[in-house]
Amino acid sequence: MADNIGNKKAKDFGFDRPQANASFHVKGMENVDWGMKSRLSQIFDPQSGNTIMLAFDHGYIMGPTQGLERLDLAIPPLMADADVLMGTRGALRTCIPADCKKAIALRCSAGSSVVSVGDDMSHEVIGVDIEDAIRMNATCMAIQTFIGDTGECQSIHNIVRTIDAGNRYGIPTLGVVAVGKQMERNKKYFSLATRMLAEFGCQIVKVYYCEDFEEVAAACPVPLVIAGGKKIPEADALEMAYQAIKRGAHGVDMGRNVFQADHPQAMIKAIRQVVHHGATGAQGYECYLDLQKSL
Repeated sequence: MADNIGNKKAKDFGFDRPQANASFHVKGMENVDWGMKSRLSQIFDPQSGNTIMLAFDHGYIMGPTQGLERLDLAIPPLMADADVLMGTRGALRTCIPADCKKAIALRCSAGSSVVSVGDDMSHEVIGVDIEDAIRMNATCMAIQTFIGDTGECQSIHNIVRTIDAGNRYGIPTLGVVAVGKQMERNKKYFSLATRMLAEFGCQIVKVYYCEDFEEVAAACPVPLVIAGGKKIPEADALEMAYQAIKRGAHGVDMGRNVFQADHPQAMIKAIRQVVHHGATGAQGYECYLDLQKSL
């Protein structure tokens, strides 16, 4: 068994060398099956190699939140500029038109509400089986994983079962890093959590942005998508997106920083300029201000 006593600190991240065996535009996925590649190509743009996910799955533990009081009104106007819609099966079935052509990141884990358990939500279960994911035409299956918390073992059990089921049918698994109570949101924790999920077999990992993010991204052999997290000023959110992409992320998953923005449609269009067209954070914010006048 591996022993972390006496381990030497990682230091050679090969920033001057590109990912090896990169014959496919999605990092680390050149050896997966055709169907898996097809779904990954719906998620990650073949030109930029990046993705914009729009998360609106907050209600499964939080209930109605600002901006998501009416999913049927909030989400459809934003869909054109998102690459992926991330939601629960209930929200998708009731509030998203079935003729939507966007990729679907289906929330497949379920757990207790924030009201009932406070800050310990780590004991989640698999809430959607593979058959329903197929019925939902899911492009990928999202499972929340708590590393460094009381429910870590259950989380790992959930995600490896989902990975196994997804591999049988060519559906990628998106591992969502949830910060355990005993862990800090820093490079050490995120390097551990993202590498674990990648080595379990996740094809995509969602994680928070942090200082020295380039080391986290370099050490993870599959694409990282950063979580938008709590609402911050629009200029700061766009700068975070820019820095994340610059430092090795392959996408952003914005929720509250889009639908709680002063102008959600302008915000997601500005994010698109940063993620797919190389705009800086400052340029993205200028785009956001200009779009508010025209939309």
